[in-house]
Amino acid sequence: MYTQALDVHGREPVPAAAAEVAAAAARFQARIDADEKIEPKDWMPDAYRQTLIRQISQHAHSEIVGMLPEGNWITRAPSLRRKAVLIAKVQDEGGHGMYLYSAAETLGISRAQMFEQLLSGAAKYSSIFNYPTLTWADVGAIGWLVDGAAIMNQIPICRCSYGPYARAMVRICKEESFHQRQGFEIMLTLARGSAAQHAMAQDALNRWWWPSIMMFGPSDADSKHTAQSMRWKIKRFSNDELRQKFIDITVPQARFLELSIPDPALRWDEATQHFSSGPIDWNEFHAVLKGSGPCNRERLEARRSAHQAGAWVRAAATAHAAKQAARALASQEARQA
Repeated sequence: MYTQALDVHGREPVPAAAAEVAAAAARFQARIDADEKIEPKDWMPDAYRQTLIRQISQHAHSEIVGMLPEGNWITRAPSLRRKAVLIAKVQDEGGHGMYLYSAAETLGISRAQMFEQLLSGAAKYSSIFNYPTLTWADVGAIGWLVDGAAIMNQIPICRCSYGPYARAMVRICKEESFHQRQGFEIMLTLARGSAAQHAMAQDALNRWWWPSIMMFGPSDADSKHTAQSMRWKIKRFSNDELRQKFIDITVPQARFLELSIPDPALRWDEATQHFSSGPIDWNEFHAVLKGSGPCNRERLEARRSAHQAGAWVRAAATAHAAKQAARALASQEARQA
């Protein structure tokens, strides 16, 4: 939806001399500071383009890989209604990935390149999707916590400086909001059910709380990209700011559910008017990012298998498009004859 007429990048002439580059960069930053949207054919620093490609493609990969943990439960959902809702949710996530791949393509990278980066392991996706879904309560915890954290991260991106990314996020955030409510409703049903159901909900919260907290990325002191991304208004808030907002909103929800946050150090700080939480195990976070999570290999293998199984579909679609283009060209030549 974003890739029409994008064969040429950079509306301004590409600067050659160092002084011209500096002047173009200054004009670019002035537009950012004025909250103007940068569009695909506008001139932009290559570092800005590469930062967006990295972030948007990783976001797209996360949506696609994120279909796997919940898709695993479609056939085992406890009712027809739950199956239908879960199917719709997983389908939404696939759509989100397609919106984001389209937005990334406006920056000069092809979808095939992005797929290759994912399947080869060169590209990252959210660490949260490398954890297993052991019970039905995990589906609820993912909706409540994982999608809740995603919303916290993604709503500010609706005001991202890059137009195609910002516009894609508007619909995505609306759908993610539905997903979060669906997950909370599952957790509420379990928490108010039998003792075994309540225990299942608590177990899911115990296992998903810390990975959800890690979703916001490394602490600001250790983040390589946050400062520059905020200067370019790709990001509007730092990792730690978003993490704190998520904790402040989610702890009261857990108390409403009569579930316990698995953090013995958690307490309300009157001085800051925020919840203070315990230390995060960043060793686990980095281990999962490097491929040592519980499901890293399983997730990538599932994507590689699906990509291979769909090769004939891509070949057929390409052949059909070529056939249609040839017919259109022949028809045009006949009319001109």
